[in-house]
Amino acid sequence: MDHRAPPTAPELPERLPAEEKHRLSSLAAAHTLARILRPCYGPQGRQKLLVTAKGDTVLTGHAAAILRALELEHPAARLLREAAQGQAEQSGDGAAFVVLLAQALLAQAERLLRAGLPRAQLREAYAAVAAETLALLPSLAVRALGPLEDPVWALRSVMNTHALWRTDHLAGLVAHACWATRELDGGFRPERVGVCALPGARQEDSCLLPGLAVPGKPCGQVTMVLSGARVALLACDFGPAHPLAPATARLSSPDDLIRFRKGSESLIEKQVAQLAAAANVVVVSGDIDEKTLTHADKYGLMVIQVASRREMVYLSEVLRTPLTPYLAPPLEPGKCQRVYGQELGEALAVVFEWESPGTPALTLVLRGATAHGLRGAEQAAYSGIDAYFQLCQDPRLLPGAGATEMALAKMLSEKGTKLEGPNGPTFLAFAQALQSLPETLAENAGLTVPDVMAEMNGAHQAGNFLIGVGVEGIINVAQEEVWDTLIAKAQGLRAVADVVQQLLMVDDVVLAKKSPSYPQELNPEPKKRSACPL
Repeated sequence: MDHRAPPTAPELPERLPAEEKHRLSSLAAAHTLARILRPCYGPQGRQKLLVTAKGDTVLTGHAAAILRALELEHPAARLLREAAQGQAEQSGDGAAFVVLLAQALLAQAERLLRAGLPRAQLREAYAAVAAETLALLPSLAVRALGPLEDPVWALRSVMNTHALWRTDHLAGLVAHACWATRELDGGFRPERVGVCALPGARQEDSCLLPGLAVPGKPCGQVTMVLSGARVALLACDFGPAHPLAPATARLSSPDDLIRFRKGSESLIEKQVAQLAAAANVVVVSGDIDEKTLTHADKYGLMVIQVASRREMVYLSEVLRTPLTPYLAPPLEPGKCQRVYGQELGEALAVVFEWESPGTPALTLVLRGATAHGLRGAEQAAYSGIDAYFQLCQDPRLLPGAGATEMALAKMLSEKGTKLEGPNGPTFLAFAQALQSLPETLAENAGLTVPDVMAEMNGAHQAGNFLIGVGVEGIINVAQEEVWDTLIAKAQGLRAVADVVQQLLMVDDVVLAKKSPSYPQELNPEPKKRSACPL
């Protein structure tokens, strides 16, 4: 087997003065972001302990979550984060792919600029090689999901990237939920599948429930509404407006005290009666007063308490009804067929069911012993749902585990050695940047990177582009069923190409002068300040 390394970009004569150290002002920021995310790349990536602004500690290896938590000051770093988060929002994954490949391309661009390649020519050459890469990508799609095929094999490798354990059972549940909620024309909408995380039990105890399930519990005597549910969402306590607020009541006799108490109780009862006239289900995110709950039972009002405000916001979006900040009837209650509580071992959930096409038809209820394990399973479930949505748009799949990047690097290197002018070194530089991704996978798996890359390169030179990086060395991705969706990979490459071409034309970072509080008609053109340090 030929273990020769692919051609590298030729060494061009150095033309820059010695005192000029950086041609790209964004390179240091890209290096910093890549250094943070590189250990988290791939299924063997490590985790980060994030301390939020509220002081909470979160353990995660999800690149998009890490990027959201970072306080970035450098504008180039912010631009990279926006590109990576856009990739994660559109494709469900790939934030680390965007940052790492962009950093590698910028590092190669710095070397080419130092070698004397003009910036404008480099930008045009990068655009040409990016277009060539996107054109070559479909030729590597060797598998496709059939219209009547069980998608579990295609979703498993995508979901394994985010969970701490193998996701065979979870992938089967996601595949079943996605398959069961497909439309008649074969299309799929991700909002038809909900995800609910309940602490406790084991991952194998995860299950599917009809409709939308959220963590919560019915609090009164009314525990279900089986038809014509009208839902109000209260982002406040279910009781007196401010029971602990300081107030002074001027009472001159015991009769005044009795009238005062009766007036307060009658006011609460009147508010509950008005609420019951508009809705028969109330979801509350705050505390529940026992006397107010007694009035709700009297008027047949089902009261549900949820602990997370995020669930309230999600219910508001699904039910298309606003959150009410005080105890009052909603302008327009949300409507569904039925609402009932569901016991799942020691945990409780509340299920909302309806038949309208734009609402969840099934909910994947996740179980786990720790909050960190639940977060990983939840992220894996969302990644599987997004992957199935992409496969419904384009069923083609690419080899995973770095095999696609290595195959593209081989093809670009072969073409780069035949080209003259700036395109030749640029094609080779792009190939070197792509090779950095399987190198990172091998490094995070604890493998000897030079040996793995030599074996992998030899296999690809021999024409076997299905060889990727596994836990113990190189693997055949078709036998191990490790795949990436074509849509996500193509979108990631476009995002990288766009952000790199933007940053290539940035030669300096300038801070605008802060505007004073008084009008600036006499000085409409603020002066520039010196460039900020990298």
